[in-house]
Amino acid sequence: MSQDRYSKLEDFVKEVRKKTLFQIATLGIGHVGGCMSIVETIACLYGDILKLDPKNPNWKLRDRFVLSKGHAGPAMYAALALRGFFPMEELETLNKPGTRLPSHTDHKKTPGVDMTTGSLAQGMSSAVGIALACKKEGIDNYVFCLIGDGESQEGQVWEAATFAAHYGLNRFILLVDKNGRQLDGFTDECMSVGQLGGKFQQFGFNVIEVKDGHNVKQICEAVEKAKLEQDRPTAIILNTIKAYGCPAASRIVNNHNMKLSMADYEEACQAIDAPAA
Repeated sequence: MSQDRYSKLEDFVKEVRKKTLFQIATLGIGHVGGCMSIVETIACLYGDILKLDPKNPNWKLRDRFVLSKGHAGPAMYAALALRGFFPMEELETLNKPGTRLPSHTDHKKTPGVDMTTGSLAQGMSSAVGIALACKKEGIDNYVFCLIGDGESQEGQVWEAATFAAHYGLNRFILLVDKNGRQLDGFTDECMSVGQLGGKFQQFGFNVIEVKDGHNVKQICEAVEKAKLEQDRPTAIILNTIKAYGCPAASRIVNNHNMKLSMADYEEACQAIDAPAA
């Protein structure tokens, strides 16, 4: 990928982060931490990687993306709006009466959402099912799924992993947001997930680790490597920081679901637009 494309992605990252925080600040409360840790990943997907058509969200040949950690929907909504799937003004309706943007993603309401998610781990099961269906139909596409590291405590994740490996779903790419935290605290204290990469490898996955999950170059290169795999599904482990890029959220430990004011949003925007040190 050219440096120009990386620069454009960096700009897209900034806009996704701002629009995500704007939604939550407009509502006054939301899942800040888990949204912020996946912004770069979401931006890489919707800004460069995914084959899609905003004018035809249900295009049969599109790549599919399932946000299994559905509570991070605002980050996905931001990217979808920026890509033109729906009017930008709708971002102000997050989780409000009559909205098409519920707190957790819903494919029956939001253009561009491929699967309803929210109950942790169920999105991954849905995603591998979608991948198998696409394979059987001979569709030339990829199916991506994003889960959280705390979510990997769910047994259903490993049932889905077994399924994906057994059926040789080499066009299924799992993205793991390894930010080290969950609703009740640090994952190592709540229930350690151990060496996630090693676990997925034992379950039959090709595994790629991204040292800096906030680096768009590393993320895109990892996906490019994943697409070279011909026999197995791939798990990309993204080392991220929960609440990354939002000073108000970074100042507190429990930033999973929190109040966020417009002043907090404006502070974040200043930090986002500040020249790199």
